[in-house]
Amino acid sequence: MKGVCAEQGIIARQHTNTLLKELFRKSIHLCSAFVPFFLHLAKWPVLAILAVMVVLYSITEYIRLHGKTVPFVSAITAAAARKRDENRFVLGPVTLSFGIILCALLWQPLPAAIGIYALAFGDGLASLCGKLFGKITIPCTQGKTVAGSLSCFAAIFVSAFCTCRSALVSLAVASVGMFIEVLPLKDFDNVIIPVVIGGCATVLLGMP
Repeated sequence: MKGVCAEQGIIARQHTNTLLKELFRKSIHLCSAFVPFFLHLAKWPVLAILAVMVVLYSITEYIRLHGKTVPFVSAITAAAARKRDENRFVLGPVTLSFGIILCALLWQPLPAAIGIYALAFGDGLASLCGKLFGKITIPCTQGKTVAGSLSCFAAIFVSAFCTCRSALVSLAVASVGMFIEVLPLKDFDNVIIPVVIGGCATVLLGMP
């Protein structure tokens, strides 16, 4: 009986640690929602800063993988890394920044903001809600859940509507975003979601 209780305690602690790690990761995701505001103030300096951050992060990851640590940066990486990232280059921050940069370069400010918000809120909340409330998994999606997908749809719809004030456009981009989020793309959804959503918003809003 004691052995069973101990095992259950270990499982509960592992689950709690997983949730805390996911919460930390997605808090970084959610912070990208501030980017459209800063892009409005100074687009090119902000994009340059993001590009420099990608380079510096890549250097620190290379150093970390060779057994050395970089103060602060390595600690954040370790705290945010998932099990599948152990002893590997943690790609998430790179794809996150690259997705934002590409979206801002390709699309005008309004559709670009819709794409970036979709990444920040839709993709950010989907994983967190899936971990917290996901009971029903979707086949062939490597563990994606109905709760996570619905959360993604709702978050993108609300953020898009607050940005463009069009229910039709918001419904369309939320549907596309939910479909992309369900795909087993791993970290590359950080690039695909903002770029595709921004492109869809550009077409639906009739912008060149």
